[in-house]
Amino acid sequence: MEWPASLNEYDKLVIRMNTPRVVIDNAVCDTATLVKVDSARKHGILLEAVQVLTDLNLCIKKAYISSDGQWFMDVFHVTDQNGDKLTDESVISYIEQSLATSYAHRPNGFIGLTALELTGTDRPGLLSEVFAVLADLQCNVVEAKVWTHNGRIASLIYVKDEDSGSPIEDSVKIDRIIGRLRNVLKGDNDIRSAKTAVSMAVTHTERRLHQMMFADRDYERKSTNSSPPAVSVQDWWERGYSVVNVQCKNRPKLLFDIVCTLTDMEYVVFHATIVTDCAQAYQEFYIRHTDGTPISSEAERQRVIQCLQAAIERRASEGVRLELCTADRRGLLADVTRTFRENGLSVTQAEVSTRSDTAGNIFYVTDAAGQPVEPKIIESVRHRIGFSSLKVKELSTYPKASPSSTRDASSGGAAGLFSLGSLVKRNLYNLGLIRSCS
Repeated sequence: MEWPASLNEYDKLVIRMNTPRVVIDNAVCDTATLVKVDSARKHGILLEAVQVLTDLNLCIKKAYISSDGQWFMDVFHVTDQNGDKLTDESVISYIEQSLATSYAHRPNGFIGLTALELTGTDRPGLLSEVFAVLADLQCNVVEAKVWTHNGRIASLIYVKDEDSGSPIEDSVKIDRIIGRLRNVLKGDNDIRSAKTAVSMAVTHTERRLHQMMFADRDYERKSTNSSPPAVSVQDWWERGYSVVNVQCKNRPKLLFDIVCTLTDMEYVVFHATIVTDCAQAYQEFYIRHTDGTPISSEAERQRVIQCLQAAIERRASEGVRLELCTADRRGLLADVTRTFRENGLSVTQAEVSTRSDTAGNIFYVTDAAGQPVEPKIIESVRHRIGFSSLKVKELSTYPKASPSSTRDASSGGAAGLFSLGSLVKRNLYNLGLIRSCS
């Protein structure tokens, strides 16, 4: 096991004595695989478990979390993307090893790359300009993720030198990259908030994007979604908890986004119940600050609500999903995104990946006003890029919550709290006795 340098020998001994116990069971439930984790409690441990599962693109159908004293217990009901139980022994073994060794070194595909972090005001054609600058500076984009929310953009782009294939370490070139990208992000009106940074550190991309947008305070800006996700925060004074309820459309990685935000806001989840169906997700969290105190003011309550709504919306892509699969070449991303810009398309989210000289990229696009794109424009773009290379996969728009569901949960109504609250309280002390899916 490879330990962080900050741990002394006593800390290592404590961890060895409290090594997480992981049980993966396919027999208990007919429709899902149960992943049960028992471990000593520490800040961020729930996020670590959820991160392992979501990084494998597994679907968490249900979850029960309980933490009493210094011990922590999770029970996850998971399936693969097809809704089937886990049968691949290599996947099961990876889950067991990863969850049981929180501090172990895990291979990361971003080693040997330079990370570029960008935040600023979103506008049509911005991504095209960013990739054009990188192509001009001989930066080969290997991986990238781009999120937009409330008029802001955050991007984490992993590059290497186009000629040498090595990380970009030359300070002069790094300064040139930072300067050129900052000028692009500033545009005409974003002199103060546009930010660029270069890092050699390896990080978890999606968690870092959440942190970047949180630091950019995207949650304080006017939402373009007329019906935000239903989130409420109430008090359970008798036990010293704040109770967070979330009800929204179900989607992949939803639990990760919420737990990531709570963790980075320095809250600890002591108990939780997560229940999903095909369309909806119902999540309830009993939280305290890391110092053991609950939420203490109305301003803090509203901030938690805003931050969780923003975390849910950031990944909820809007627009037509276009998938590009073609041989990688110099300037490919600059050419593709320039074609989008010239046809009036705006990229709301992007995921770039290069494997064995093949580019597999996903773009969600709308028109410049954020409205659905006319099919004839999409076909024109495909004609220029190549019908066999660029395919239309799906139309994805963030659904508007019904007035009744929004009113019940976001206004602090008791309906959302107690429908899930009964589930949590029933399971606070008997998670180890679960024997069925119900």
